[in-house]
Parts: sequence; structure tokens; C-alpha cells
Amino acid sequence: MALLLAIYLADWAWFLHRTSNPGNALGSVTFYYASALKDGKAEVYFDQPQTEICVHSLFPHSGHSPCWYASRKNNVRTID
Repeated sequence: MALLLAIYLADWAWFLHRTSNPGNALGSVTFYYASALKDGKAEVYFDQPQTEICVHSLFPHSGHSPCWYASRKNNVRTID
């Protein structure tokens, strides 16, 4: 448990260091929304790309998910 806490604190310190230079700590991932149709297909809205702000770190910081996690998600997200 102490090792995990030490890794998180080191990641937080590195994040704070990177935020001192604008643009180094934050990144972005582009995705599109889709709507499920009754026949099982999906209609993707390519004319409305969305951008998710992420952080270049191992853990989430400042309310943003890490870029490695955000980019692993599907770039088309279905709206219910």
C-alpha cells in the first residue's frame, strides 16, 4: 500500500511540475457520438467531433482522466 501511495505522490508531483509550463501536462482525445437505431445499427455523427481533455500521467488528476486511458476507449460513443 505504501508503494502505491509513493507512486501516486510521485505522479502528482510530476503533474504539478509539468503544469508550470502551459500545454505540457494536458492533452486531448477526439471522439464522435452515435445513436443506436432500431435495426441494431448505429448512426454516427461525424459532423460533430467532441474533444475530451486528458492529462499525461499514470493516474487521474484535476478531474481529468489519463490520456492512456482516454485513448483506449472507443472513439465512437453510443448515446442511449
